[in-house]
Amino acid sequence: MIELVSESRCIQCNICVKACPDNVFDAVEAAAPVIARKADCQTCFLCELYCPADALFVSPLRDRDDPVDEADLVARGLLGSFARNMGWKNAKPRGTDKDLTYRMFEDRDI
Repeated sequence: MIELVSESRCIQCNICVKACPDNVFDAVEAAAPVIARKADCQTCFLCELYCPADALFVSPLRDRDDPVDEADLVARGLLGSFARNMGWKNAKPRGTDKDLTYRMFEDRDI
């Protein structure tokens, strides 16, 4: 389940909003997106995979609303850890520089 959007790390690109298949996030003008429908999160990790700023934390082990400690997550290297462990870099899988499918969230024509 999505647990955190780090306001200090977020670059307000709203890629997580676009990537989420269940519309869990709401975009906020000039601010980090908010987790608006946490209970709808499927724990698919797409938001964390596509986040270019490692500003999200998704946990498959949590199913409660207790707040997480961002400083602890940072100290343990957990923000963006799923993407790193899956081999993603710069919000895309390695070796895809010629594969345009990951660009579906860019704001330009391909």
